[in-house]
Amino acid sequence: MASAPQPQLPLFYKDLLPLNSRDHANWKAGTLESAEYLSVTHAIPVTSDEFVDAQRHFPIVFTAGDSPLPIALFGLNEGVNTFVGPDMKINEPIYLPAYARRYPFILAKLQPDSDDMSLCFDPSSGLIGNLDDGLALFDGEGKPTEYTEGVLDFCRRFEEAGQRTKLFMEELGKLDVLMDGEIAITRNDMPDKPFIYRGFRMVDENKLRELPAAKLEELAKNGMLMLIYAHLFSLNLMRGIFERQLAQGKVPMTAEGAPAGALN
Repeated sequence: MASAPQPQLPLFYKDLLPLNSRDHANWKAGTLESAEYLSVTHAIPVTSDEFVDAQRHFPIVFTAGDSPLPIALFGLNEGVNTFVGPDMKINEPIYLPAYARRYPFILAKLQPDSDDMSLCFDPSSGLIGNLDDGLALFDGEGKPTEYTEGVLDFCRRFEEAGQRTKLFMEELGKLDVLMDGEIAITRNDMPDKPFIYRGFRMVDENKLRELPAAKLEELAKNGMLMLIYAHLFSLNLMRGIFERQLAQGKVPMTAEGAPAGALN
């Protein structure tokens, strides 16, 4: 079984294999009971479709660089996920982004010169294989089961949401309302040493307010304004994530005892 072409694997995925009825006729999908694959990830991609749900639980910011993408922050420092406990489980009700929920499956291009996408999976996950228990991937005639069809539909809808997110980000670029973000958080016991978090982008509220009334009305009608405000409201959760890190002993300090805050 040959792996799909993978010059650079997406976040979480260590390998990719295309799912097919010839090689995987009797394979089953197990239940994902561990969140270990999330445990050292502080930022997970989100689609614009998810802003309203995600902003209740996480700050939503945009990556730095020429092609920014929206991400939900599970921690404020590299390698810190404040929602995955020592038992490698998420022990509280949160909105888990679709990017993470689709794992270990993904739609991927098998040929770089083709737009066709195939349902693939990460064989290193241990969730897909010739298992004794689990959900069958194909029936006795080699046709995808209802479970597999559901996975494929979920991955297709995720790709469609990704296209809408791309258009959303392109429109933000045209509006020129993004700015380099900086958040300063001060601990009560260290009032003179704020933790400064940079390396992300956010909407500039001043630029947003300066947009022409006609443009703001247009953004309100097409739903973009609601998404922008969901992003802005979510920034209030930055301190909450910081407090979670602090309570878990995951706020890094430099050798000199100074804060070592950084998103990048």
